[in-house]
Amino acid sequence: MEDADADPWLAADKAYHVMFCFVLTFLFHSAASLTPHPFLRRQSIPLASMASLLAGAAKEAADHLGYFRSAGASLKDALADLLGVILATSLLSLGTLRIKRSIPPPPPDRGISLV
Repeated sequence: MEDADADPWLAADKAYHVMFCFVLTFLFHSAASLTPHPFLRRQSIPLASMASLLAGAAKEAADHLGYFRSAGASLKDALADLLGVILATSLLSLGTLRIKRSIPPPPPDRGISLV
């Protein structure tokens, strides 16, 4: 059984996980929003959420394999990652922190003009 003192819920490590996934979700959303592909723009929030969760899962896998100096993979770290993604996704969905697109929309297609 895991010792509760070895991985406390209210540790700086958990705050880092929340902030890291929160910021990554916004960065991935920005990248997807600026692409010229309409599918990626429409699905930018779910794609950003999945990419951020994958980054968090990769970090936990690397912890488990011993690539970083840490106590190993932790369910609490993964839940902190999930909390960061949920917070970012909620803010993005509410539209309070919309990132404006710098790519102007394409002009409307007017067809062929004979004049």
